[in-house]
Amino acid sequence: MSSNTDHSSTLQLFFFAGVMIAFWHSELFFKLVSYKDKWQHTLLNLHFLVTATLIQLPLTFLVLKVGDWTALNKWGMIYHLPFSQHFFVKFLAGIFLMDFWEYAYHYAMHKFGYLWKIHLIHHTDRTLDVSTTIREHPAETFVRVSFMVLTVFITGVPIAILLLRQFIQSFLNIACHTSISLPEKIEKYLNYVFITPGLHKVHHHESMPYTDSNFGDILSIWDRLFGTYRTLEQSKICYGIDTVKVNEITTFSQLLIYPFKKEKLETKNLASKQIGAEIKETTL
Repeated sequence: MSSNTDHSSTLQLFFFAGVMIAFWHSELFFKLVSYKDKWQHTLLNLHFLVTATLIQLPLTFLVLKVGDWTALNKWGMIYHLPFSQHFFVKFLAGIFLMDFWEYAYHYAMHKFGYLWKIHLIHHTDRTLDVSTTIREHPAETFVRVSFMVLTVFITGVPIAILLLRQFIQSFLNIACHTSISLPEKIEKYLNYVFITPGLHKVHHHESMPYTDSNFGDILSIWDRLFGTYRTLEQSKICYGIDTVKVNEITTFSQLLIYPFKKEKLETKNLASKQIGAEIKETTL
């Protein structure tokens, strides 16, 4: 692993922390929420940052090693593209390839039994804010980064491009979980291409079919292409997950053991409580 990669990884961590802190204080200022309540909510989610760090760091080393191997052996989808010798072509291709596989990963986390059991911990947050970004069960952290290892192996996306993409992805992921909403007109134009805070808020709505929508990471084109794109008026969004008694899993330890409890999780309803004339749904 090169020193440049080490510096980029360290810079990415500082970037992530800086953006998180900036958005956290912006929410405090613009949403006029209680500092005590906000800090208590953040403190709970910060527990997941500790577990994520312990799991993600060694697996990230594996991502980098696989990336070095694919570059050395010219292995992966990206090397079979026209003009792939040009950095700009590789960069654009890398963005699209990685984003497609991130969409596929997120879709799978919602559609397959045990994967959903660990992913739903992220959806149990009834107060969506910037700290929800890091609310990820450690089992999902393992699955997510392991999937990235596989993605880098399949696509052959160079580590330099992967790191550049991570800066973009980190910023947008944090922005999409913030409680601050963009002006309606800006949302309208941005979501033609990107997953915006408004679209991701729809994804965090408690009931189907909205829970299973807007899976995109950076780009919204995959949701539009595969029919999982939906909109919902912000005033009608209720955060959480309606198949789980979230009031009974309010501590870090309860959230950790919940996916492994023997009692059967309720099946996600195929019909939304709120489907009807009062909801405007847009699907391409």
